[in-house]
Amino acid sequence: MRQPKGGQAGAQGPWLFGVRHHGPGSARSVRAALDAVQPGAVLIEGPPEADELAHLAADMDMRPPVALLAHATDDPGRSAFWPFAEFSPEWVALRWALDRGVPVHFIDLPATHTLALRAADEAEGDDTGGTDGEKAEEAGKEEQPARPHPEALRVDPLAVLADAAGYDDPERWWEDVVEHRGGTGAGAEDDAGEAALASFRALGEAMGALREEFGDGGHTRDLVREAHMRVRLKAARKEHGDSVAVICGAWHVPALALRTTLTADRALLKGLPKVKTGLTWVPWTHRRLARAGGYGAGIASPGWYGHLFSAPDRPVERWLTKVAGLLREEGRQVSSAHVIEAVRLAGALATLRGRPLAGLTETTDAIRSVLCEGSDVPLALIEDRLTVGDVLGEVPAAAPAVPLQRDLERLQRSLRFKPEAADREIDLDLRKENDAARSRLLHRLSLLRVDWGTPAAARSGTGTFRESWRLSWQPELAVRVAEAGVWGTTVASAATAKARSDATSATHLADITALAELCLRAELSEALPDVMRALADRAALDTDVGHLAQALPALVRSVRYGDVRGTGTAALAEVAAGLAERVFVGLPPACTGLDTDGAQELRRQIEAVHTAVGLLADTAAAQVDGAGLRQRWRAVLRNIADRESAPGVVRGRAVRLLLDEGTLDEDAVARRMGLALSPGTLPPDAAAWIEGFLGGAAGGGMLLVHDERLRQLLDAWLASVPATAFTDVLPLLRRTFSAYESGVRRTLGELVRRGGRAAGSPAPGTEALPGTPADGFGPGLDPERADAVTEVLRHLLGDLVAVGAGDGGPG
Repeated sequence: MRQPKGGQAGAQGPWLFGVRHHGPGSARSVRAALDAVQPGAVLIEGPPEADELAHLAADMDMRPPVALLAHATDDPGRSAFWPFAEFSPEWVALRWALDRGVPVHFIDLPATHTLALRAADEAEGDDTGGTDGEKAEEAGKEEQPARPHPEALRVDPLAVLADAAGYDDPERWWEDVVEHRGGTGAGAEDDAGEAALASFRALGEAMGALREEFGDGGHTRDLVREAHMRVRLKAARKEHGDSVAVICGAWHVPALALRTTLTADRALLKGLPKVKTGLTWVPWTHRRLARAGGYGAGIASPGWYGHLFSAPDRPVERWLTKVAGLLREEGRQVSSAHVIEAVRLAGALATLRGRPLAGLTETTDAIRSVLCEGSDVPLALIEDRLTVGDVLGEVPAAAPAVPLQRDLERLQRSLRFKPEAADREIDLDLRKENDAARSRLLHRLSLLRVDWGTPAAARSGTGTFRESWRLSWQPELAVRVAEAGVWGTTVASAATAKARSDATSATHLADITALAELCLRAELSEALPDVMRALADRAALDTDVGHLAQALPALVRSVRYGDVRGTGTAALAEVAAGLAERVFVGLPPACTGLDTDGAQELRRQIEAVHTAVGLLADTAAAQVDGAGLRQRWRAVLRNIADRESAPGVVRGRAVRLLLDEGTLDEDAVARRMGLALSPGTLPPDAAAWIEGFLGGAAGGGMLLVHDERLRQLLDAWLASVPATAFTDVLPLLRRTFSAYESGVRRTLGELVRRGGRAAGSPAPGTEALPGTPADGFGPGLDPERADAVTEVLRHLLGDLVAVGAGDGGPG
């Protein structure tokens, strides 16, 4: 192909429009340029397999941001995205062509090769993660899935051009040169078109100079991609003549203008690996367009760029009005005067900084100073809600999808459960049919690793009939759904097959018990027998008491869950009881030879087993001897409490659990505490016992408040700790007492300051004084201070008596 001057096609075409992906200035320039040249065909950088899906972009139900998703049909997890926003130049070009009936084609390397090359690079250990469409350079060049070799130096075109122009920020340079100047659409249409064409010529010349200096810039895979683009361009010229417009990353423009032979380009493409692929449209989000979300071609502020595209006139004023509306919704006082002053400040800052128009930096500085009064807290809200945003696109039902996706969409519609990109929490009452169905769906999706929702702490009530979820639908979940499609065509059948497979492949007992609990919550009755068989087999073979202790709580929760909902759980209860007995036998010997971390872990396991035994005894009374189970567990706790070789934190926790159960009285507890804090015990061991006894459970502080003997024992021991050991003991004690409420800590401090007297006892020397307050905190009645207010009280009471007498009341 003849290379025109500056790397840009001539006035008669073909026209090469080099853009920056997701740049609103580039998008407006593309629209103006296409209106000016009126091409007979439009070629867009993207996978050619998408040609058959291009017409869906004009569907009334298609709302960007959206993305083309390509995945290997035999391995849906191997995938790539090509995102489009409303302000993406490629999307503008696509809609321009569809609206006018102009042929449109995608010309990048086919996805069948892209995914295969990525797999080959991963096999060689040379992959950066992410997808091909997600890794792109700021000038609009999509980066390849393969990571360059260490000796290859990647060139950032925007950074080089910005540095040459004297800018230290490529983003700011791009805004000044493109977003705020060329192709804005100001003035007559002819002027806008000429300005757009001029800007493309200038950018093409700049990229041509960079390619002459840096070659491929370290992007070695681009040579293959650009060869395929040239092949497709030549085919389009053969069909449509020179009236062809190409919209591609600006980095590719010089390569597409090169004079090469068709034979040479096809030689570069010969022998490329292939995989069978499927393509469709999927919803995307502004948050996933953001660079902070891991998207290599992302922009820092998709919400701001979307605003610039939709409001080319007076963008600063319109933006600050949006910000003011958001702050008012959050209860902040923002007036019109605030907005006016912020607009003036943003303009002044732009002038001082030599910018043609206030950009995001200037508007943010003005917002912080005027609307947020210097606080970054509301500014973070603006950044999240507006600068980035939670816009979620929509795709029409006609878009291809795996059967599982169709079933999921049907369930979402029937349950009135629309996916949203923004994080939100919902509370489900499982006694309501629709809420119960929503819960089943979320649990089944969790089993399929489609994490639309994650369980959250219930905000109202803790009963079994309530669940709280935190929901957020992210675009990559479309890939998870495609992956899960190998397990079945419906959510229920896929989740059942996945549960059976997980039960067979699980290597840890705790994994199987958690799976059993999930099957009950998801109501996968067909999978539960297989899970139970795997659970029984694994439990019989596992001899690690730690594994058994970890598995028991989830299994007991499963028994309780099924019992509340009327599900048959007799087999689960029997397995849980057998598991508990094995824990009882193995736990005491496991308490020896532990380091600090091991002791803390065992303490947590003992607490979990204690709770599980109580639940099992209460909810499975028909299947197990609840009273006998409790009695045997208490005997285990006594064994651990009196076991000198056990760590102090474990012995202290065992004593505390026995006290809470009513098995040990206060005398027995005081005796054990006295032994643990005796002079023969090393201070760190004694502090660990205290942590186990008083920490980690509710009521530890109140126990000291009301039990003077325990408090005095602890106070006497603490006073006797040598100075050399105090620094070792202090962190343990601080960790224990910092968990108490501030009121409890204050009460304890006051009691210690008072010398340990119990609440309600009179201060020494004041026992005989009448009217001594019995609040336990004051030093008793001070006669001198009381006399100081006697005269004032006499006057007040006298006035009240006089008023009462004048009103006819009692004298």
